[in-house]
Amino acid sequence: MTSSDFTRGKGHVLMCGTCMDARGLAESDMMEGPTRSTMDELAQATLAADKVLTF
Repeated sequence: MTSSDFTRGKGHVLMCGTCMDARGLAESDMMEGPTRSTMDELAQATLAADKVLTF
């Protein structure tokens, strides 16, 4: 399954902005679909979600 397969369904991929900054990654380095997020947004999405996948 690719990110685009996941986001075509009901999935939404959020990327931790702090983690991206720590690794020198920009949004332009990522594939299409995932969006840069904040820890507050990630926490809210996690609380609202039926299922969560992290790695």
